[in-house]
Amino acid sequence: MTTPSRRTFIHALATTALAALASPGTIQAQTSATTSPNPAPPAAAQTPGKRTVGIVLFDGFQCLDVFGPLEMLSMVRDRFTFVMLAEKTGPIRSGQGPVVIADRTLTDPGEIDILIVPGGMGTRREVNNSALISALNALAQATPHVTSVCTGSALLARTGLLDGKPATSNKRAYAWATSQGPSVAWVAEARWVETGKYFTSSGISAGMDMALGLVERLFDRETAEKAAQSAEYEWHSDSHRDPFAKLNGLVP
Repeated sequence: MTTPSRRTFIHALATTALAALASPGTIQAQTSATTSPNPAPPAAAQTPGKRTVGIVLFDGFQCLDVFGPLEMLSMVRDRFTFVMLAEKTGPIRSGQGPVVIADRTLTDPGEIDILIVPGGMGTRREVNNSALISALNALAQATPHVTSVCTGSALLARTGLLDGKPATSNKRAYAWATSQGPSVAWVAEARWVETGKYFTSSGISAGMDMALGLVERLFDRETAEKAAQSAEYEWHSDSHRDPFAKLNGLVP
């Protein structure tokens, strides 16, 4: 076996260096790939043809208030994407125990088309959280469709954005929820209420009916009915039918 001479080695090295100098674009591309940061795409990046749904989280949110509407909307195939929002990114514990990860913050949500504000026992604390209420106010004003489920309407009421507008809430917590917005035109007997871009629902499971009502508004009745059928859910499509108002003594 023949060992390369020192002269041969130096000649090969020089040839390699000259080839590299002759292709500065290659060196630049390699350097950029090595030294430039490669940030991850934003969690709420818009997908063409889809609406982005931002769901507000806080410690003590009600699970069905979040996942009931999410499930109904997701039954409309390839028309919605979802992003979880909170004051800070990371794990947020529900009132039922399971933890959900917030993708983005309320002050940096990306482009949101539909906002969902859930209820839950955590709302009793959050109505006094000025930072959350301020962020919710700004986000709701910038969002084309704003919805609340259960006592989530108390949080919306605290922003002042529901003042003078019809809205409803959980019938078992109705006295407390309505006290958070004395200037709101509260509706005691309603499964959900639509007022312009605002949709507010009664308690917990009513959020699914409201979500299907929103699907009907955005698309048509047939699309909403097919979404309910896909979930094997019996849609209570009459927003005025509310047996829980009478059960809780709010109407005769």
